[in-house]
Amino acid sequence: MPSAPRSEIDRRIKAFQCKLAGSSIEAALIVQRADLYYFSGTGQDAHLLIPVDGVPVLMVRRSFERAIEDSPLDNVVPLSRLSELSHIIKGVFAGQLRRLGMELDVLPVNHFNQYMGVFPSVQIVDVSRLIRETRMVKSQYEIGLQRRAAELNDDMFNSVGEILREGVSEIELAGVLESFYRRRGHQGLVRVRGFNQEVFYGHIMSGENLAVPSCSVGPTGGPGPNPSMPQGAGMKKIRAGEPVQIDYVGIVEGYMVDQARTFFIGNAPEQFRRIHSVALEIQEAIIRNSKPGVSTEGLYDLAVEMSQAVGDSAHFMGYPSPVPFVGHGVGLELDELPVLGRKSRYVLEEGMALALEPKFIIPGKGLAGIENTFVVGKDGMEKLTNFGDELHVID
Repeated sequence: MPSAPRSEIDRRIKAFQCKLAGSSIEAALIVQRADLYYFSGTGQDAHLLIPVDGVPVLMVRRSFERAIEDSPLDNVVPLSRLSELSHIIKGVFAGQLRRLGMELDVLPVNHFNQYMGVFPSVQIVDVSRLIRETRMVKSQYEIGLQRRAAELNDDMFNSVGEILREGVSEIELAGVLESFYRRRGHQGLVRVRGFNQEVFYGHIMSGENLAVPSCSVGPTGGPGPNPSMPQGAGMKKIRAGEPVQIDYVGIVEGYMVDQARTFFIGNAPEQFRRIHSVALEIQEAIIRNSKPGVSTEGLYDLAVEMSQAVGDSAHFMGYPSPVPFVGHGVGLELDELPVLGRKSRYVLEEGMALALEPKFIIPGKGLAGIENTFVVGKDGMEKLTNFGDELHVID
């Protein structure tokens, strides 16, 4: 049974071919798993050739049998050795292939050199941005999967009140919530395109750990369980009166939503309540000003301007090194286009799925803020993640 409808795969390929037609690239050879799954419907070890005109060819190393089951594409052939690529591709092109696009933003150099040996007379150029720009506008099929991921996340957040207790460690809480996810089919792995960026479900941190900087490209990081995994939940025990933020990624059939909520045991100090209210105001201002055609950089600038309302008591989008964005695309990967950030050249389009995350770091104390996933509609933003945005206090 194919993982995605034939019409959906055909739509994606056709949209990408239109972008190729506007370049001087004659074909793309796709190997990265998220891109491969997007265009072929399978995550098996394979190469997908998409010519600017004509029928794609899926060349599978392993497992050929599973790729046949997964993919609705017609032209699926086995590939036993990398050297066979050249022969198969020559059969697709009547003339000589001159420029071949590959995902050079993620392709390792050693692999690139191997492909250079397979195609000695072909210029290999980067086609990553065209692929990412194709993927950044979601279909109703994709948004439907993200709606289901949002429902999964809302159910998970509803369970927190029954689990969170003083003295439980961050990593214990993470284990219980991740078990909730897994029993409902969550794949566990959160795909991230950025090099060396690894995410395991997301981040759970409490108190001062929320203000610990890390290698994470987001506004929060935390110490993590050890220096090998220096982000996310650690061994710290959760205390009453301190913020506990759960920033987790719900996933259904590869498609994700990003959502964060803050919980307190006993009471929420006034400082956190006040700053959280500013984060909500920023979120609402972005929603009000978001519709197709609006500049993503302009929305970031609006958020930065509004963040000044908290004064010097907190730091917007990270400390000591704030990240230069307030939102990002989500889909098969956590860090998709567009970015609502500094120097972002994109404008909103109908069908974009965006995670908005106005957050403030309070050094030595924690974090106040929110994150939700939205989809851009014809007239504005629709919120997918609907568990309450308020601070959640557990007695």
